[in-house]
Amino acid sequence: MTTEKIEKTVLRSPLGILATATATHGTGQPESEANADNTDIPLPRLPGFVESAFSPLAYEVSRQCLTERPGDGARTAVALATLMGDTTTADLASRRMVSGRVHNPLLFMQATANAVLGYTSQEFGITGQTFSLSTLDDPVAELLAMADLLLEDPELDRVLVLGVELGGGERLAAAYRELAADSGRPVPDLPATAGLAAAVLLGRPGGEAPVSVRSAEAYDADDTGAAGHPGSIQGLFDLAAAHRRLLRDGGSHLLVTEPRSPAFILTAGAEARNETENHAHQ
Repeated sequence: MTTEKIEKTVLRSPLGILATATATHGTGQPESEANADNTDIPLPRLPGFVESAFSPLAYEVSRQCLTERPGDGARTAVALATLMGDTTTADLASRRMVSGRVHNPLLFMQATANAVLGYTSQEFGITGQTFSLSTLDDPVAELLAMADLLLEDPELDRVLVLGVELGGGERLAAAYRELAADSGRPVPDLPATAGLAAAVLLGRPGGEAPVSVRSAEAYDADDTGAAGHPGSIQGLFDLAAAHRRLLRDGGSHLLVTEPRSPAFILTAGAEARNETENHAHQ
């Protein structure tokens, strides 16, 4: 039996993890000690945002990170990844149109991601760049690569990255079936009204970031699990869980979010400081 080695790197240098946050709504996840960090929450009310869980969840995980680790908004950038966007608003607008009802101008799903990023930026005084990404590739790799690139700018110190994923109706299911047809990936089974969000506040590695993340040079493909559905943000939840565990226990963790995708190594404490010093001397 042979073991396939995957060698793909994304990050040119390590990143420091300043804070992580996750939130779910409407998933039916029972509250227990085992999943205390992923228990459904009531949606916070945001002025101007209606019907959908997309913006409240995006704001909630952003708020948690930015409140836990306050910083200079002028030196902070934000990037949001979501494959399908605000599917609740898209479905509702489509049903209203088909039924002949008057269009509600608030039901404009194309603007939701940018609108909530603007609201978050206003609330926390963020004047750095903001980006919305839609990708079929692994959102973790895409967002970490974006943060790595942005932090090449000496005028930035931090990048908040987040992902949002919602359930939906038959229209959404059909879109996922089309995307998964040639790849063999599953179709998500989130309830129609469910939502997931996760955020990671990143900076340069150092004293303020007790955990760092870097690209893994190689890993065993045989050790990875099955592929998730297209656009799944489960990898961000896995990253947040690994971050919490390393803060508590120390050590290191290999994070593989998708089979045959780039992997990452998270390290805590003295190991993270040693990595930072080694990188600085290279």
